[in-house]
Amino acid sequence: MLPALIPSLTLMSMNTLTIVWLALPIIIGLSIYLFPRLDRYLALGVAIASVGYAIQVFLMPEPLSLHLIDRFGVILQADVLSAYLILTNALITAAVVIYCWQQGYTAFFYTQTIILHGSVNSVFLCADLISLYVALEVVGVIVFLLLAYPRSDRAIWTGLRYLFISNTAMLFYLVGTILVYQASNGFAFTGLRQASPEAIALICLGLLTKGGVFVSGLWLPRTNAEAEAPVAALMSGAVENAGVFPLLRFVSMMDDLDPIIRAIGVGAALLGVTYALAEQDTKRMLACSTLSQLGWLLAAPAVAGLYALAHSLVKSTLFLLVDQLPSRDIATLRQTVVSVPLRIPLTLSSLSISGAPLLAGFGAKTLTLTHLLPWQTTAMDIAAVGTAAIYARFIFLPVGKDPQTQPASPHPIRIGVWLATGLLLSGIIAANWVYRDAYQWHSITKALVVIAIGWLVHGLLTQWPMPWKQFKLPPQAENLEHLIGGMSLVLITLLWVMASWVVVPGM
Repeated sequence: MLPALIPSLTLMSMNTLTIVWLALPIIIGLSIYLFPRLDRYLALGVAIASVGYAIQVFLMPEPLSLHLIDRFGVILQADVLSAYLILTNALITAAVVIYCWQQGYTAFFYTQTIILHGSVNSVFLCADLISLYVALEVVGVIVFLLLAYPRSDRAIWTGLRYLFISNTAMLFYLVGTILVYQASNGFAFTGLRQASPEAIALICLGLLTKGGVFVSGLWLPRTNAEAEAPVAALMSGAVENAGVFPLLRFVSMMDDLDPIIRAIGVGAALLGVTYALAEQDTKRMLACSTLSQLGWLLAAPAVAGLYALAHSLVKSTLFLLVDQLPSRDIATLRQTVVSVPLRIPLTLSSLSISGAPLLAGFGAKTLTLTHLLPWQTTAMDIAAVGTAAIYARFIFLPVGKDPQTQPASPHPIRIGVWLATGLLLSGIIAANWVYRDAYQWHSITKALVVIAIGWLVHGLLTQWPMPWKQFKLPPQAENLEHLIGGMSLVLITLLWVMASWVVVPGM
């Protein structure tokens, strides 16, 4: 009798823990105004609590499903995919808080950071369309406030531009949600199985734009490049995952949607790599690479959790580190000696995202490649080579002592930077052991060959760079009106593809 009660008691405790954990960031965030001197400690405490919750979800024998009201209410679901993304969000938030510890950020900044943390976590648990809509809208508003935090004209315009694109995308999403309700009399994700192709296309467009994926995500390079380093780390490491996560959920429920999302993932991976190779600005290069790496998540949805963790930790580390370099121009950096303490984390992060063994990126990339369909393999191998070529720029920056060059860190780097990057790098190293089956001779050999070819491509582009300097991301594509037009074109394409591929029962 007693053993039979234990799973029920465990489930009840997890239900209560989940509700308390979801409410905690809001409560703590608002409490920061009452205790402004504790702002950093409270923010860090919330991130640590999320690490603990993620571990609990990993240890659960089966996924958690929680219906808070009825079929019109809130539905929560926690599983391994949720746990990976919650852990990612927690580690990045903790690193950002530590990074900002001695920089004089106000209680307002930490309040918004914690509320953003909680809202993103809510997305990773949502299993109904309306709750997801509310969570994503809160994410959009908080990101706007963080982007505009410096209060400069440029920062405010960057924030408003992001907010307008985000809200437009969510209008498409909301219309699709209404159509799902019309077909299924509910807002649960499972209602998509009965929805029309138009509804699915509208919802997917909203999420693709919100996540910064493929053509509808071209708002991302300028936004991430203009954001302050901690905000860029939060966006690239956590916020963009919030737009991709629901698509991964949808694919697990709808087999007809799988090839469409995989194709978008392949296209995003190649598009982002192409533009990142042509970029000469470090932050824009990282942002364009994020376009590519989000494509990797969609290319193999079933195993996206580990890749999201590996990529997000690396990208957040690099956004925090490039802010310590004296210039954002890659050509200038090639003439600058990089100090060894700064070079080590730059190199380790770059090797991880390139897929080098003994780092998280190797296991994540190997696992993803083993779950690709045959028609995806060549394209994703090309994307992998391109990624290695992109990050070779950091790996092969000058090192040593040259009296004719300026040191890469003319001012002392704060202890908070080292602690934050140390935390993220520890996660990168530890996550390497999640997928130990990757350590087969053929996988190791392939990874090393891909990196070698990527470095060769980097060398060729460095020696013969003029054609690539002339090939840049067209600035017109990032203008506000063209971003809206691009969303419309993606919607038309999705409608045509959905009508051809997605089979709706009873139609």
